[in-house]
Amino acid sequence: MAESMKGLKRTHRCTELSAANVGEEVTVMGWVQKNRNKGGIIFVDLRDRSGILQIIFEQGADLSRAVDAENFAKAETLRSEFVIAVVGKVEKREGNTNTAMKTGDIEVRATQLRILSESETPPFPIEADSKTKEELRLKYRYLDLRRPDLQEKIMMRSRVAAKIREFMTNEGFLEIETPILNKSTPEGARDYLVPSRVHPGSFYALPQSPQLFKQLLMCSGYDRYFQIAKCFRDEDLRADRQPEFTQLDMELSFVDIDDVIEVNERLVQYVFKDTVGIDIQLPIQRMTWQEAMDRFGSDKPDTRFGMELVNVSEVVKDCGFGVFTGALENGGSVRGINAKGQGEMPRKKIDALVEFAKGFGAKGLAYIAIQPDGTLKSSFAKFMTEDEMASLVKAMDGENGDLLLFAADKNKIVWDVLGNLRLEIARNLDLLDKDQYNFLWVTEFPLLEWSEEENRYVAMHHPFTMPMEEDLELLDTEPGKVRAKAYDIVLNGTELGGGSVRIFQNHIQEKMFEIIGLSKETANERFGFLLNAFKYGVPPHAGLAFGLDRMVMLMAKADSIREVIAFPKVKDASCLMTDAPNVVDAVQLEELGIAIVKN
Repeated sequence: MAESMKGLKRTHRCTELSAANVGEEVTVMGWVQKNRNKGGIIFVDLRDRSGILQIIFEQGADLSRAVDAENFAKAETLRSEFVIAVVGKVEKREGNTNTAMKTGDIEVRATQLRILSESETPPFPIEADSKTKEELRLKYRYLDLRRPDLQEKIMMRSRVAAKIREFMTNEGFLEIETPILNKSTPEGARDYLVPSRVHPGSFYALPQSPQLFKQLLMCSGYDRYFQIAKCFRDEDLRADRQPEFTQLDMELSFVDIDDVIEVNERLVQYVFKDTVGIDIQLPIQRMTWQEAMDRFGSDKPDTRFGMELVNVSEVVKDCGFGVFTGALENGGSVRGINAKGQGEMPRKKIDALVEFAKGFGAKGLAYIAIQPDGTLKSSFAKFMTEDEMASLVKAMDGENGDLLLFAADKNKIVWDVLGNLRLEIARNLDLLDKDQYNFLWVTEFPLLEWSEEENRYVAMHHPFTMPMEEDLELLDTEPGKVRAKAYDIVLNGTELGGGSVRIFQNHIQEKMFEIIGLSKETANERFGFLLNAFKYGVPPHAGLAFGLDRMVMLMAKADSIREVIAFPKVKDASCLMTDAPNVVDAVQLEELGIAIVKN
């Protein structure tokens, strides 16, 4: 039967005790990890968020070391996950030090035990590196969160947030909250909508980011703003996405690109050093979007390994292989990657890579496998002369034992195919070192991208991003070539954050809306409150937002952001523990004037 605390006060967490406490009477509380009854002596491993401490309950003639019969009898009933309080004396372990435990050289000899709460047998063991299926663990997330490795990740997240606040405050940033219930501005991902009871037929939108409000704060003269903000996007999920996520959001006045980059480099350096002991060397490398795409096929390149893309369009432009020449005639390119030392890869694995490439839009994948003796095995050699093949191998820096893989199509498809293919090969060859932290700034993004679906230009980031001054004259003639004053910070192939310098001049903002097909009336309807604010003196300003979940995921060397979020959703945006989303009472829907229409 559960007992009360009866005035007991915890004196220490489990691993706050050490050899320095030997001889002291202490009170510790936590969960029973396991217990071992050896007859007249019971060993209990007590666990709390700090770690594990061994407790001893012993019977015997030596009354100074023994626990009374009542408390020993209670100790005999203990099972895993019982919650207990123990009063006892800290002792040095006698010749059986456990070097695997932080408290391995001490134990607490119990004099008093209280069982605060009993536990049923958990549906899975509470242990680090659990082999239990994630679906079961997420259903019982409150138990999963007891696991020491998961607790360490969640506690790391808390430390990261604390260090961020410390740094930002010291840099003169003000922490200001912005609204959760907003107006929908459908220019980007889908909004989560919240119906209004007071205004029937009208809806709030949950924020995809605090973008407009932080720009208004700059108009209001707050100069430097930050917020650890909850954001929402109704989009398909993957390992590093959730429908609700947290970002470190910031905006600065009277700055340009270099100012934003400089303060954020120091922020990253400070947080990584103080939380995981990693020294980030500054300045962080910068690379233009065009260079990133040409070399890595990605605007968030993983630079921990080579296998860079090589453009061989000039080499094959007059060859006899129609797949190559056809792509070039259609305005595309032919590019390849060199998987060093993989020339003897079995045909079955090459075929698997071809199928993988098709998942990213490739019609196929051409390859040359250079054997150890220099002979070539190729999917397209019969269409090429020996000289053409030799030139192609040379252009790819091909050596005996290498595997050369080629894609030919429109640039966007070629980049996507080879960019993902190099990552897939790197994963298969175990080239991705989680102990290596390769940061990179990607700059000079295109301001606009063409949407085939909508048959118009859309903003690559958002419609308030400033064009590069030297490209302003292209807005009227070749808008697709205009570069943006936008920048992303990338870590090991994951976009950690992104931002831009904002448009603060009326005529440029109007031109931007015009190019993306937004009439003055529509722009005013959606963003009128911001545009009106700009009429009353707006400073040049710029900002950036970090994905906090992603940052902690990489710092913790986790495989998914679900491991660093206390109560995450799964791929269909549901919560296995609470069964959200769920139906609501008909009365609630009636109050809101909402009817459910079955598709």
